[in-house]
Amino acid sequence: MRERKGSKAPTMMPMPADMSAEDVGQGVDRGMALCAAFLLLIGVAAVYSGSAVLAAERFGSSTYFLTRHLGAVLVAICIIFGVLRCPLEWWSRVAYPLLFVSFVLLVITVTTSAGSSANGSERWLQIGSFRFQPAELAKFSVVIYLAHSLAKKREQAKTFSMGFLPHVGVVSVLVCFVLKQPDLGTSVVIYATLGTMLFVAGTRTAYLVLATLGAAPVLLLYLRYYPHAWRRIQVFFAPESDPTGAGYQVYQSLVAFGSGGMFGMGLGGGSQKLYFLPEPHTDLIYAGIGQELGFFGACSVLMAFVLLVCRGLTVASRLPCRFPMFLTFGLATSVGIQAFINMGVAVALLPTKGLTLPLVSFGRSSMVVSALSVGILLRASTEEITYRRSRGRGPRLK
Repeated sequence: MRERKGSKAPTMMPMPADMSAEDVGQGVDRGMALCAAFLLLIGVAAVYSGSAVLAAERFGSSTYFLTRHLGAVLVAICIIFGVLRCPLEWWSRVAYPLLFVSFVLLVITVTTSAGSSANGSERWLQIGSFRFQPAELAKFSVVIYLAHSLAKKREQAKTFSMGFLPHVGVVSVLVCFVLKQPDLGTSVVIYATLGTMLFVAGTRTAYLVLATLGAAPVLLLYLRYYPHAWRRIQVFFAPESDPTGAGYQVYQSLVAFGSGGMFGMGLGGGSQKLYFLPEPHTDLIYAGIGQELGFFGACSVLMAFVLLVCRGLTVASRLPCRFPMFLTFGLATSVGIQAFINMGVAVALLPTKGLTLPLVSFGRSSMVVSALSVGILLRASTEEITYRRSRGRGPRLK
């Protein structure tokens, strides 16, 4: 196979120019693809089960949320197949434009009337019938930006002035507007992804500890302006202390898991979705899965995420060049962190945050970004195996 000439991406491995659809299909990591397909499938069932009664009451149709979720899943599948045909180096070229667009959309959402509010948060950008969460795009664009910048700076990525401070500063500007919405959950995902990517790039642990300590005053200020967040932290340490107030969500979630037992009450047979469990098709969908499919069903979802993330990290470790390695590592980490937080909240291991479960929960913005991430991870597995087949074991990281 011939190599593609004129690649402009920093530290990007030369890929064969004549990769066919068959080459792409043969190189896809089967385990990763099966995990993603399983999560999409169980998400469809869980969304319908959790939303049917609510949809019938609010909109007169039990399939209101299901039809919209199915549409989002179909779009997600198309995105995955489309991204599979897109070389990884292309994402390096759009890193800065994508970051700029995310920043502009966040500013518009927070500062103009185009921002749409729901449940006390101004997280949606409303343009006619189009509704989107810019924070989801920001979460994705931060990974692209960091992968491009860290790869381009190479050894300078380890220094404080070139590798640590600029990246923390840029990401913090975006996070300020995410916190303004307010959206603490997405902010935590972005910062946690930033920390892990900087660590992998070689940033000194002392810098990361310093950044964590520096974030403490910001957290305290956030808790001062948003008292409900502080109340959620208090409830986290004693879920039974306020079962009808701030602790209502986590209390009902624990009831759902407890009543599900080992094998569950059967798909569609759960009772907590009947006006007890808040957001049973979005933020707390994992609790509904735990009640209806039991311990084994919940563990199956957990293991699917573990395998998906681990396969992504394995592919990243095998990539011979910096940009695809950082990109794959960052996206796998971001998906894993968000899934861990969502499931951790559902089982009371973490304070309550408003985050969806990637590929599973109802939420079109989240589904699109999750599909982009999965598509890139699958493309990375294809490029990794194709490159090594054409070059043997391949060169060392450069």
